[in-house]
Formats: sequence, structure tokens, C-alpha cells
Amino acid sequence: MVTLSRKFSTATSDSLTYISHKQFSQNPQKSTPFYQIQQQQLEHLKSRIVTTLDGCKNLTQIKQVHARILLSDLEQSCYVLAKLIRTLIKLNFPVDPYPRSIFNRVKYPNPFLYNALIRGYLIEERLNESIELYSLMRKGGAGPLSFTFTALFKACGAKMNMSLGRQIHGQTILVGGFDEDLHVVNSMIDMYIKCGFLEFGRKVFDEMPKRDVISWTELISAYAKTGNMESAGELFDGLPVKDMVAWTVMVSGFAQNAKPREAIMVFEKMQESGVETDEITLLGVISACAQLGAAKYADWIREVAEKSEFGGKHSVVVGSALIDMYSKCGSVGDAYRVFQGMKERNVYSYSSMILGFAMHGRAHDAMKLFDEMVTTEIKPNRVTFIGVLTACSHAGMVEQGWQIFELMEKCYGIKPSADHYTCMVDLLGRAGRLQEAHELVKTMPIEPHGGVWGALLGACRIHKSPDIAAIAANHLFELEPYCIGNYVLLANVYASCGRWSDVSTVRKLMRARGLRKNPAFSWIESEKGMVHEFFSGDMTHPRSGEIKQALEDLLERLEAKGYQPHLSSVPYDVNDEDKRRILMIHSEKLALAFGLISTLPGSEIRIVKNVRICEDCHSVICGASQIMGREIVVRDIMRFHHFHDGICSCGNFW
Repeated sequence: MVTLSRKFSTATSDSLTYISHKQFSQNPQKSTPFYQIQQQQLEHLKSRIVTTLDGCKNLTQIKQVHARILLSDLEQSCYVLAKLIRTLIKLNFPVDPYPRSIFNRVKYPNPFLYNALIRGYLIEERLNESIELYSLMRKGGAGPLSFTFTALFKACGAKMNMSLGRQIHGQTILVGGFDEDLHVVNSMIDMYIKCGFLEFGRKVFDEMPKRDVISWTELISAYAKTGNMESAGELFDGLPVKDMVAWTVMVSGFAQNAKPREAIMVFEKMQESGVETDEITLLGVISACAQLGAAKYADWIREVAEKSEFGGKHSVVVGSALIDMYSKCGSVGDAYRVFQGMKERNVYSYSSMILGFAMHGRAHDAMKLFDEMVTTEIKPNRVTFIGVLTACSHAGMVEQGWQIFELMEKCYGIKPSADHYTCMVDLLGRAGRLQEAHELVKTMPIEPHGGVWGALLGACRIHKSPDIAAIAANHLFELEPYCIGNYVLLANVYASCGRWSDVSTVRKLMRARGLRKNPAFSWIESEKGMVHEFFSGDMTHPRSGEIKQALEDLLERLEAKGYQPHLSSVPYDVNDEDKRRILMIHSEKLALAFGLISTLPGSEIRIVKNVRICEDCHSVICGASQIMGREIVVRDIMRFHHFHDGICSCGNFW
């Protein structure tokens, strides 16, 4: 190659001499000066070398081109050498020693050559070397470029080195002219945000003479990630032109911060504005709808997804999310139709559908789908087994659950995690095998987390076992000292057994730790799609009079059929009459009564509750489904209950 390069150089030189003399002799008045022809040929040669470097795939090819550069007297050409160094770095060759040795031979490196080497060090995460090179660049009189600062800010953010980032910030001021460079200032804001100093990023933003949508979106996203949706919303409202990214950040931000209604409202405005959606936007609003459990929005969101060509048929990611959404909205049939219509399925699609069947008490459908899955090339993952074990737990299928648990590692190489042990403890506990469940926790090969002990405590609530409950609760108080649900659950176990002094002790502990119980509430959709919330004992609804009357009529008819209140569902040491009064105004009963008076006779009623449905409300709703001839679906914190003709899909096993 060196011989070829030497011939190339000699031939080029002879050609240049021949062309210049020929042109001058033919027309001395119009001839191009020799030095201009030489310059044109030189630029052409540089262009050819740069083009050749673009096609290099290995070190041998690069060295051949480097030889040509040297033989063509271009070893001081910053333009060509910067490209040579960038090519080496692109092909993952270390900066030291080759690219650095190329740089060191240049007498007067320009900013582009410095930047090529700085970028190489930053890719190798050698921030100190890149800073030293920047200092050398400044001492040599070469002015930094926009990319110099954006690259350094990015590296400082990745390393969370705010101190160095602030020094680079100072350099942008000292050098001057970069306060209006949007790329530089946006990267500066991003650096402060990644280093955890959002307020500094906001200060830079407020002082920007010019902003673009990236400037706004970076801060909006940062506020959303910290849960400050109020500040995110204020910035979003002030954004002059809102693109898809900005809208998506707001939709996803509200969804991730457990504000599903706000997420759906923003998505509605986005649709009204005519802004297109992508997969990320859809995943955000689908998650919000799943959290809310409102069937009103499910079909509309699916329709939007299909129109945007990201529906379940085309996108396996969106399809899997739609399955989860419909399942959590109580429409497991619609979830399965989405599953069946998918052109492509993966482990997430199968897992979502299996979990959907499980939470609706359709254990046999979940097992059937699992059997179908293992006959394909799709291998189950840890989430798949959580779904299958949950299905077994909700249906009391203890032996099948044990078989699946043993198959995980033996056949599929998946070592059971604490979450899988949680499912097994829940399975044994629900079936009343509390001693076995406790023994499994004690002999686990890994440390049990809060979920494992929580499953055992929950089983003690079902089967009224205060002694094991106390053991589980004490572990939970150490692992999760400020999780109020554990204290409430233990107090409820003691209350169900009439151990009121122990109930008092637990409540004193709650007060000592400054814990306050979250109020239980339920919500229901009216026929017009409006969501109505009900808190226990809250009679402020505009139709409270009608609700109370409907509930009294329903209970009267149920009592005529033999219904007796489950007084043990009241965790307070009060007389029986007071217990009956408290039970009557539970939030799910108020929601049920509203559903009876606000929907058409015979239509389905859907209720969502933020805590586990109590035994008395379960009994009342079960009876109501029979005497009112209604399908009633209740989603509580544990699962879905489908009540029909006096029977619940859980088989009174929850």
C-alpha cells in the first residue's frame, strides 16, 4: 500500500505540473494560476481520503489510508486527521496510544481536532483526560466549539459530577457567546437535572434569552420524575408550541405519579389538538386507564391506538398493555379478544393474559393458556410463573401450584424469587394451611421480603389466626415500619378474634409512629361515563337520599332471604347495633346502591375499591346480584369479583 501511495503521490504531482504548463501555454491570459490548481487538487485529494475513511472497517484499512496521508504531506491537515481519529474511535479503538499519537504530531491543532480526541476520551468515560485536553486547547489559543461544551456537560451529568459541571458552566461564561447557543444551554440544564440539582437547571432555564421545545420538555420531564406535577403542568401550559414529546411527558408523568384521571384528561386534549401519538404516549394513557379501572375510556383508547397503527394487531408492546388495561377494567373477555387478534405474541403478551385470567378467578383458562404457551417457542419468564401461581392461589389449587413451583427451575431454569415464594405462601395461607405457609417462610433459601410476610399476615386475617399474625406483623414492622396497612391488618385480625386490648395496643403504636389510616373508598362509573367516588359514611353525594333508600330496600329484601350481617367485619369494640350501622355505610355498598338507581335495569354494574372488600359487603353484593338480576363486577386491591345470580367468581375464596 505504501508503494501504491508513493506512486499515487508522484502521479498526482506529475499530473499537476503537466496540466498547469499545458493550460498556461494555450492561453496565458486566461490560465488558472498554478497554486490555485494545486490547491484544488489538494482539496480533491482530502475529500477522497475522507470518503475512503468512511468505508474503513478495520485497523489495516485505516493504516493504509494513514500511510497515504503521510505520503501526501497531509500530516498537519487538521481536517483529515480529525476524520482519521473519529474513524478510529467509531471502530472502538482506544484513544491511547494511536489516536493520541496522531494528535501529538500536529503543531497547530484546531478545535475540530481537539474535539475529536475529547469525544474519544469521553466515550471511554475518561473525564479527567478530556478536561486536561480542554485546558490544553485553551492554552493553545484554540476556541472551544458548541460540541466541546455539550459533550463535557453530558459526561458530567453521566458521572453526576456537579462540581465539575459548574466549572464548565463558568467556562461558557468566560469564553462568551454560548449563552444563546441552545444546544449548549440545553445540555447544561440536562447536566444539572441528572446531578440532582433541578433548581439550578430551572434557574438556567429562567435566564435563557431563547428557548426551544427541548428546553421546556427537559424541565417538564424532570419535574414529572420527581412527582412535582404541579410545576410540570405550569411549565407545560406556558410552552408556546407543544409537540408530541411534550404531550407524552405529561401523560406519562401523571400516569407514573398515580394521577390517572389527569393523564386521561391531558390525552384527550392532545387528541383535540390534532397531535399524533406514538407507542410511548399510548403506553402512558393505557397505564392510566388500567389504574382507574374505568371501562368508559378503554374502548376509546383502543380505537385511538388502532387508528394510529400502533394497536394490538401491529404492536406487541401496545397489545400487551391493552390486555393488561382491559383486565384491570374488568373486561377480561375484551382482553382475550385483543390477545387473539395479535399478529405477533411474545412472553409479555402471554404473561399479561395469564395474569388477567388469574385476577378474574379464571384459573383453568390461565392454566390452559400456559399449556398452550409452552408448546410454542416462547419460553415463560418469572412474571409468567407469578401469573400461573396467582391463578392457583385464587382458585385454591394447592397441588397444581406446588407442581408449577417445582417445574420453574427444573424445566425452565428460573430460580424462584421472593415474589414466587410470596405466591406460594399466599396459596397455602388462603387454603388454611397456615403452619405449612409459615414453615415455608422459615425455610426459604433467600431472605423473605415484605411481600412474603404480608401474604402470611393476609392469610391470618382470612382464617383468624392471631398468633401467626403477630409473628408476621413483627417482621413487617421491622421491614416496613411506616407501612400503615400492616398495622391495620394486624388490628383487624385481633378485632375478628375479639382481642380488643391487642387492637388498642396496635393503634397506640400507630399513633406513636405518626401513622394515619388511609380512608377506604369506592368509585363507580355512571351510564354517561362519569366517575362517582364514595367514602365510607360519606353522605354528601347529591343523590344521597335516594342512595340511602335504595340501600335500605336492598338490605330489607336480603334479610327476607336470610341475610345476617357479618359483625366481625367491624374492627371496633362497639355494640352490635353500632356495628350494623357502620356496615351499612361501607363505601362499596354506597357505590352499589348508586349503581342500582343510576343505571338501566339488567345492565352490568362495575365498582372499584382501594382496599380489600370486607366479608359483609361481599355477602351483600353476592345476594344483590341474584335478587336484582344484575352482573356486578367489583375490583378490590386483591382481585376481581364477578357476581352473578348469587355466586361470585372467587368461590368465596379471597
